[in-house]
Amino acid sequence: MKPLIQLKNIHKSYPLDGFDLEILKGIDLTIEAGEFVAIMGPSGSGKSTLMNILGCLDTPTSGQYLLDGANVENLKADELAVLRNKKIGFVFQGFNLLSRTTALENVELPMIYAGVDDNIRLKKAKQALSDVGLGERLYHMPNQLSGGQQQRVAIARAIVNEAPIIFADEPTGNLDTKMSVEIMNLFTKLNQDFKRTIILVTHEEDIALYAKRIIKIVDGEIHSDTINKQRVK
Repeated sequence: MKPLIQLKNIHKSYPLDGFDLEILKGIDLTIEAGEFVAIMGPSGSGKSTLMNILGCLDTPTSGQYLLDGANVENLKADELAVLRNKKIGFVFQGFNLLSRTTALENVELPMIYAGVDDNIRLKKAKQALSDVGLGERLYHMPNQLSGGQQQRVAIARAIVNEAPIIFADEPTGNLDTKMSVEIMNLFTKLNQDFKRTIILVTHEEDIALYAKRIIKIVDGEIHSDTINKQRVK
């Protein structure tokens, strides 16, 4: 069986003051379906650039990226958008909810883009919110929800299209310790019970320890790639 994600000699550079600034320097990485992976690294290490490439938000300068068998770096922008909508759900530090729409309407958004029928959309959005513990907050606006609840809405939005991969970029960065634990326990549940592949970017060691595999990026290269024995038994 082919890996879900496979990077081969990925480089990424950006033009800066007349020369190319190399951010990623020959990344080789394989992630299997059902893994829970944390990507760590200091500021400027390239972890966010790597996440953007993995999430099809950016393309590499050179190298090959295979996502569920699709050769990503050869796809056009509209093809990438279709691939993202089918395969990937995103959760960000800032929640990225629309402030003037209810929790239910926020969760419906990806299905609107996908052309899902109204009745099916409503049913699936309600179920996704129930799955993250917000079945009684369907019609609350974001400003009526706590930070942890807003992040749950964002997670419901990420899973509603049944995308096999969830990318979480510093998802606990705006949360206190108690809420951070709740959100990370929810990601663990999504991985274990719903079999979603979770790829988490974080700079916090205690958050990374929820993952089963921890990859550390230093100066655009993979410095270490280890199994978290506390989670894999």
